[in-house]
Amino acid sequence: MKLGIPSRIFRVFIIASTTLYLAAPLYGMLDFSTKPLGGEGGRTLRAWKAIGSQEDLTSSITVSFAIAIIVMLLIFLLVVPTVIWVHLRLPKLRRPLELICLLPLAIPGIVIVVGIAPLYRWISINITESPVSLAGVYSMLILPYTYRSLSASLDLVDISTLAEAARTLGASTMRTIFGVVMPTIRSGIMSGVVISLALVLGEFTISSLLSYDTLQVVIYLLGREDGKIAVAVSLAALLFVFGILFAIPTTKRRGAILDADIA
Repeated sequence: MKLGIPSRIFRVFIIASTTLYLAAPLYGMLDFSTKPLGGEGGRTLRAWKAIGSQEDLTSSITVSFAIAIIVMLLIFLLVVPTVIWVHLRLPKLRRPLELICLLPLAIPGIVIVVGIAPLYRWISINITESPVSLAGVYSMLILPYTYRSLSASLDLVDISTLAEAARTLGASTMRTIFGVVMPTIRSGIMSGVVISLALVLGEFTISSLLSYDTLQVVIYLLGREDGKIAVAVSLAALLFVFGILFAIPTTKRRGAILDADIA
């Protein structure tokens, strides 16, 4: 369907406005992080070069990525199969499951911290004091976004027919879920992975109130000493997440993947 001139102009306007809205803060961060100090002339990459020399920052990045990996595994091994199973076998439970998954959106972060603080106090005393234990609460926080992403992908695919065909050919339930259904909704799974990574790298309130040194907490502490380095790290983290987001298969690539799988 060919778009008219007014529709094209409107589409270009929306794309340009969105790009400017997203790019302007990023440019401001880049500009601030490369400004010279005092009497120095010209731009400087001092803040960017200093990132690798910050030991606390390096350890917090390692910890945050370890948490992100655990959260991704929990999504892949627990959340995704559960959502698929409910859509396939227990459709009457879709609404209750959706309500449960959306609850974290209705509960303020400070209330969540107050509720889980005794649990994490017990964990730090009896099990571990590592920030990696935050993977549990982070997995809960991303449930609303992960569920909506998976649900939208499942609604676009006739998974009942796929599952019935797989069972007819002798596939087990686990084979059907992991080998047939999950490859067809890989874009929704990838979206959930990106969201989990962005949340882990960007969450501050819970980790700060529970006294865990994650990436955002260290950036905040670093910003009190050198704001340019803190802004440089924040910009690098944003660009990293954007890079992963753009790596998600587009509609054409997804179609090609599905054609290859069918063939």
